[in-house]
Amino acid sequence: MGAASIAGKALIPAITSSHNGRLVSIASRDPARAEQMAAQHSIPRCAQSYEALLEDPEVDAVYIPLVNSLHKEWTLRALAAGKHVLCEKPLAMNALEAEEMAAAAAGSGRRLMEAFMYRFHPRTRQYVEDLRGEASPLHVQASFGFPLNDSSNYRLVKDLGGGALMDVGCYTASAARWILGEPDTVLAEGRTGDTGVDLTVSALLHFKAGATASLWCSFESAEEQGLTAVTPKGTFALTTPFTAWRDPDDPYQLMVESFADSVIGGKQVAIPLEESVANMRLIDRIREAARI
Repeated sequence: MGAASIAGKALIPAITSSHNGRLVSIASRDPARAEQMAAQHSIPRCAQSYEALLEDPEVDAVYIPLVNSLHKEWTLRALAAGKHVLCEKPLAMNALEAEEMAAAAAGSGRRLMEAFMYRFHPRTRQYVEDLRGEASPLHVQASFGFPLNDSSNYRLVKDLGGGALMDVGCYTASAARWILGEPDTVLAEGRTGDTGVDLTVSALLHFKAGATASLWCSFESAEEQGLTAVTPKGTFALTTPFTAWRDPDDPYQLMVESFADSVIGGKQVAIPLEESVANMRLIDRIREAARI
C-alpha cells in the first residue's frame, strides 16, 4: 500500500524472494507511479486506490510504508477490511494511537506487526541474546544519524510525523529497550529546525537495576550508526546495527517470512504489539523531556 522508495528497494524483493509470500497487487495515491512500479517488479495487478486494494479478495495482508501520520488510519481501515497488516516503523504518531491500533488488531482477529526489520538479522539477534544472557550490560549506547538537506522531504514536515526521533531515533529506543528493558527515568534534549521538527535529539535513560543508556539521533550528521554495550566482561560493539543489508542474510526477507508464518499459522507475531506500544511510550517520554 503505497509506492514509497523503501517498498521498491527492500520490501518488494523481500516478498518475491520469500518462501511463503506472494505479491499480488500494489496501490498508490498516484496510479501512474503504482503502474510503473508494478511493471518494474512484475506485480500482477495495480489497484486504482488504497480502498480498491483493501477490497481485493486475493489480498490477505498489506504492507503500509506511508508517512507516519497515515499509519493509524490505514492500519485501522485494513484491519476492518479483514487484512493482516505489516506497518512501517514507528507504528504510530504516539502511544495513544499505538494502543488504539493494538486494540483494533485484537478485536479483528488479524495480525498487526511493526516492521522493525533490524530485529530479524541473525547477527543482531545473537548480539542481543548474548548481552541478555550472562553479560549484564552496565551501559548501552545507540546512535543513528544521516544528513538530510532536502527541505521538501516529508521527514521534515511536522504534521506528517517527521523529525529525527521518529525516523531514526525509534531504532535507538527500540535497541536500548530490547537489551535493558523499560527505563525508570528519561532525560533528553533536542534541537529543532526551521520546519519545526527535531533535527538532533539525545537522551539518557536510567534503569531500575542501575544500568544506563545513551541514545542519539540526527538529520545533521554524516552517516552514523552504532550499538555498543559496556559490560563487566568487556565492551561489545555492533556496526551498522540498523541497516545490515543482505550481508549475507536479508533482514527484510526474514521479517516478511516471520510475519507470513504468523498469519498462516495463527501464531503470535515476532514483535508483539505490547513491545511496539512500549516503544512509542518511550518516544513520547523523550519528546516530552526534550520539549520538542
